Amino acid sequence: MHLPPPRPHRDDVRIAAVGLLGGLALWGIGLGMNTGRPLDGAWLLIPLVVMSALELLRRSRPRFAVVVGTLVLIADQFTQGSLATVLMFTDLMYAGVLYGTPAAARRLPVTTGLVTVAATLGFLAWWRQPEAILVGVMTGLVSFGPAATGVLVRNHRDRAAEERLRAEQTALLAEMDRAQAVTAERARMARELHDMVANHLSAIAIHSTAALSIDEPATTRTALETIRENSVDGLAEMRRLIGILRDSSGDTEPAAAPTLDSLAALVEQARANGLDVGLTLSGSTAGLPAPVELAAYRIVQESLTNALKHASAGRVTVTVERAGEWIEVCVISPYGDRDGPRAPGSGAGLVGMRERTALLGGTFEAGPESEMNGKVWRVLAALPLETPSPEGEPA
Repeated sequence: MHLPPPRPHRDDVRIAAVGLLGGLALWGIGLGMNTGRPLDGAWLLIPLVVMSALELLRRSRPRFAVVVGTLVLIADQFTQGSLATVLMFTDLMYAGVLYGTPAAARRLPVTTGLVTVAATLGFLAWWRQPEAILVGVMTGLVSFGPAATGVLVRNHRDRAAEERLRAEQTALLAEMDRAQAVTAERARMARELHDMVANHLSAIAIHSTAALSIDEPATTRTALETIRENSVDGLAEMRRLIGILRDSSGDTEPAAAPTLDSLAALVEQARANGLDVGLTLSGSTAGLPAPVELAAYRIVQESLTNALKHASAGRVTVTVERAGEWIEVCVISPYGDRDGPRAPGSGAGLVGMRERTALLGGTFEAGPESEMNGKVWRVLAALPLETPSPEGEPA
């Protein structure tokens, strides 16, 4: 199936019309470029009309227009000649470079340059007169000049297109980076919110259920005191998180971020919530990077929260050891369903601990294991003291 030829561009139609009308006006006043040629009179109108028709193809078929236009210009030399025909040919040569294929854009300037040199040398050898140089100059102005101009304009247009594309790609990459940064920040906020509040809410849920299910004033009062204590602590944590979000100073971590020295208080709080917890700290905790201390603290906190919600009755052991350039955190709790009320869990805690460890370049394992005293749930995290920077170098 053959597609119909594209319609000429309206600017090409205007150029063809102006060229044709201008040539007719010059012929009407009797202005010609050549004298003593074989074909006088109205013969010059034939090249004029054909050249103006080729102007309609300057965008759609530039190579064809240049080839045929060259033949028409040669034929025009046997007539009185029209300035309009010559000017339209220079436009065809310019358009052939500008709208043609990249190969044509490279070849036309070289070809016209060689033709200009050949015409100059040929007429000098034939006429042996200085006026032959003028023929070479005219040939260069008609052919090489428009082709060279077309190369300059095309190169400028291509560079502008490349710059626009590069700008669009840069904007797209910036938008992707912004979206990734927003996603990462939302994930960090979600982890921080979960780790800070989940422990208190779990204790509140368990003790409120106990207070409702056991009709003993002393037990109810103890449960309510625990609920109040966890509510106050949870509100304090929420206020601290809101303060971080409202802070515009650019700090990525709060100034009062928990450290390993705060683990004793965290364990005491877990004991107050009903867990039998033992804590062992080995090695010096001085001079640890803040992100590592915060991650270790949150892993212990979340592990105790999961033990409060899911573990069966028994002792929970927390071990934090500094071994060389690593901090190892191990939390072991009895595996199984504990008697009594249980707070619902969504599994976000394990995801958050695994993400925290991965961000620091450490390793994380969590799952049930069999021991001599029965089945236990073990959480084991190893955090390097030299955390990788975004560029891959130690920070």
